[in-house]
Amino acid sequence: MPKFFIKTYGCQMNERDSEQVAHSLVARGYERVGHESEADVVLLNTCSVRDMADQKALGKMGMLGRLAKERPHVVFGFLGCMAQARGASLLKDLPHVDLVVGTQKFHRVADYLDELVTTKAARTECAPYHSKRAMDDLRFSIVDVDEEVGSQSTIRDQQLMPGQATAFVSIMQGCNMHCTFCIVPQTRGAERSRSIAEIVAEGRDLVLRGVKEVTLLGQIVNLYGRHEFPKIDNKSPFVQLLESVNEIEGLERLRFTSPHPIGFRDDLIDAISRLPKLAEHVHLPLQSGSNKILRAMHRAYTAEKYLDLVERIRRARNGVAITTDIIVGFPGETDDDYRQTRELVEQIQFDNAFVFRCSPRRDTPAAKSPDQIDEHVKEQRNQDLLEVVNKSNRRILEGLVATEVEVLCEGPSKTNRARLTGRTRTNKIVVFEGNEELIGALVNVRIHRANGFSLYGTPVMR
Repeated sequence: MPKFFIKTYGCQMNERDSEQVAHSLVARGYERVGHESEADVVLLNTCSVRDMADQKALGKMGMLGRLAKERPHVVFGFLGCMAQARGASLLKDLPHVDLVVGTQKFHRVADYLDELVTTKAARTECAPYHSKRAMDDLRFSIVDVDEEVGSQSTIRDQQLMPGQATAFVSIMQGCNMHCTFCIVPQTRGAERSRSIAEIVAEGRDLVLRGVKEVTLLGQIVNLYGRHEFPKIDNKSPFVQLLESVNEIEGLERLRFTSPHPIGFRDDLIDAISRLPKLAEHVHLPLQSGSNKILRAMHRAYTAEKYLDLVERIRRARNGVAITTDIIVGFPGETDDDYRQTRELVEQIQFDNAFVFRCSPRRDTPAAKSPDQIDEHVKEQRNQDLLEVVNKSNRRILEGLVATEVEVLCEGPSKTNRARLTGRTRTNKIVVFEGNEELIGALVNVRIHRANGFSLYGTPVMR
């Protein structure tokens, strides 16, 4: 049977989508391989949030053109957000691309590949007997970026690696918020949520297969089900879901990402305070500390309301870690606007943050603004804010030295295969010595030192 390779760009939702595709292919008898040079099918699951992600995927596929000449039977495909946004136009400059599948059609990929693999193999066999022009006439590609009603319910199975202890579970698709910098509503469509029963069933199946930690995924995860399902006992559908997943026997930890500040009502704050499996980590995108810029972004909250929310979350759960996303260089951002962001970040003292330079995305209001910021200024602000974030991160990590933390061991360290690595409940990376029997287990680790963004320690055996 054919061998396949998938490279994923972008967010955790893209990773989850890739695993869905991988599972469907393995179920058909395909074999997953670790490098494109070994594969009969090469798929790039793409991201469109920033221009750099687009360019990386396009550049990678361009380089794969050489492989297409050496191995003409290989099927090449784009999946995901960039595929959704660009559609058939991707075939114009990359003639070796055979498949373009959008964000609502991942469950169709296996069927399309069966057809393409068969067709391309036959075409390759005919090549010695026909002219290049005749072969071009036989060229066959599939493009499917249409919307599909009920596509959120097709997100079910996923491929797990041996010993895998963590997994993502997509609970919804799409976004209705229309932030002015974001292309996601165009690539992922409107909000559509799976049922609680479907999600809990997937979670139970994952736990039976050895998973101990589940992360619930949604474009704006805490707005889950607001259009489809009713409140019960004044609890939102998202809080009802958290309670249901928290009850899964054998599940040790529960996380969710990525939320929106406007979705944190009293019922969710209460859930954070009382659900024991819900990990002490909240990723809470800020984007800017300037109210003027927040209004221009259509973020629907102020810096003051954001700060109050942070304080409420910290009161609700002792020791909770708060991480964030911040954009610098949004159109019209003055030195004073940036100063307000910097001061708010210093005041909050985030555990960590992803700081991005604003990347204009096609057809978004931000891209059309005449008040674009110079790239040099964006880079200066990016580096300056990263230093503020890194300082608070170092302080928090150093405060964990000489303490004992619970770590879910995920496997060998990427930088040193002789060591193991995992994460604390507050999502801190911990590297420690130990044998492979600890993979997938909860391990108490005594922290000896902090270095960069990681902690180092020794397992505590009781």
